[in-house]
Amino acid sequence: MVSTELVLVLLVLFAVAALYSSVGLGGASGYLAVLSMTTFAASEAIWLKQYAWSLNLIVAGIAFWHYHNSGYHVRELSIPFISASVPMAALGGFMLVEGDVYDTLLSIALIVAAWRLVSGDAGVSEAIRPSAPKAAAVGGGIGLASGVIGLGGGIFLLPALMLGRWATAKEAAATTSLFVWLNSLAGLAGAGLAGRLDLELELLLPFAFTVLVGGVLGSRYGTRVSSQSGIKGLLVVVLILAAAKRILEVLG
Repeated sequence: MVSTELVLVLLVLFAVAALYSSVGLGGASGYLAVLSMTTFAASEAIWLKQYAWSLNLIVAGIAFWHYHNSGYHVRELSIPFISASVPMAALGGFMLVEGDVYDTLLSIALIVAAWRLVSGDAGVSEAIRPSAPKAAAVGGGIGLASGVIGLGGGIFLLPALMLGRWATAKEAAATTSLFVWLNSLAGLAGAGLAGRLDLELELLLPFAFTVLVGGVLGSRYGTRVSSQSGIKGLLVVVLILAAAKRILEVLG
């Protein structure tokens, strides 16, 4: 019998995937926020991370396919960020960070994600590409943080691309979705090499199907759905509540 909690989790995961995929994100910060507020949160940090990465692979992959086929992917922009981020994400996934340290880092990431959803930068009409060393430094730092926390890093890269005026909105979405996909794969690989990878198919399959549908709809229609602002507001509340829950657990 399907529990009420599982149904609610699936509904929110669908909303997360739809919204995040519309701007090239995988949604890991949203997935972590949702799962952190359920009975699943009793599991170890690596449990949360590996599910977030797995769902990222689905949603970010769909988003990248959509933006790439639409002609928005610029390889020269993506390569410096990715070349540094992927090995660092694998290193972060290999590292074991749990307890109060992990809760604090996750709380910070969730707050940043909430800020990103609220800010909603529109990008620029004409971009100025970053130098390769600068892009590599940004990508490497985000990759390591992503591996440690369990993210794909898009929630950090997308604002960096916008604020640095390094890409137009759709170019940023294309680069970010590829960045998220590769970092998520690297994080899973790092966790696997450390012998800590343990996915439960009975949960992964319904989670995966839900975000698959949300990712397809979001990548195609997300930016045109009139109720998106309402969904965004709800997700901001979820992110902040999840961050507050983690912070209170650390202080308590």
